[in-house]
Amino acid sequence: MKYLVVGSGGPGFTSSDEALHILENIILPSFDNLIKLENENKISGGGVPVGDRTFIFIIEASSNTELDAVLRDLPMWGSLDWEVTALQTFSGRADHERKVIEELKNK
Repeated sequence: MKYLVVGSGGPGFTSSDEALHILENIILPSFDNLIKLENENKISGGGVPVGDRTFIFIIEASSNTELDAVLRDLPMWGSLDWEVTALQTFSGRADHERKVIEELKNK
């Protein structure tokens, strides 16, 4: 199953020491995890909108539970607000619409 994932928000930095700590220990390790997922073809596309602190990607997972585990493994998981949308395939939706058409014709 494919999911559209958006992670946004998060804390700002109050000092350069805090920025250094968050970037080294949370942000860059999270990027490394996302790059690894891309290399494993678990993430099929995505990125960070220019000038924004939002992460957007499409990920493949066998279940909600698997996706939850993947997201919780990201160091930034607890720092961002997450929005996840399950995606239906185009062919799956087209099959459904064909059935609706047949039902409507048979009324």
